[in-house]
Amino acid sequence: MDKNALLKAVHAAQAGDWHASHNLAQNYNDSTANWLHAVLHKIEGDEWNSKYWYARTKGRSYDDFADAASELLAIYQSLL
Repeated sequence: MDKNALLKAVHAAQAGDWHASHNLAQNYNDSTANWLHAVLHKIEGDEWNSKYWYARTKGRSYDDFADAASELLAIYQSLL
C-alpha cells in the first residue's frame, strides 16, 4: 500500500475528480484501496461493482455509512 497515493486518491474524490481517484485506487489491492475503490463505485452509482469491492475489504459493507463524504473522511483518517 502506498499511503501517499491513497491520500491523493481520497483528496481527488473529495474534490469531485472521480477519474483521478479511481486511476490511483485501482493500482493497489490492499483492504484500504479496495474500500476506496468500493466508495468510488458507490459514488458512480454502480452498486453491483461497489459491493464487489466491499467484499474485498476487511469487514466493510455497502451500508456502513450514510453518505460518501463521511466514508471518504473515514478512509482519510485510517491512512494517517
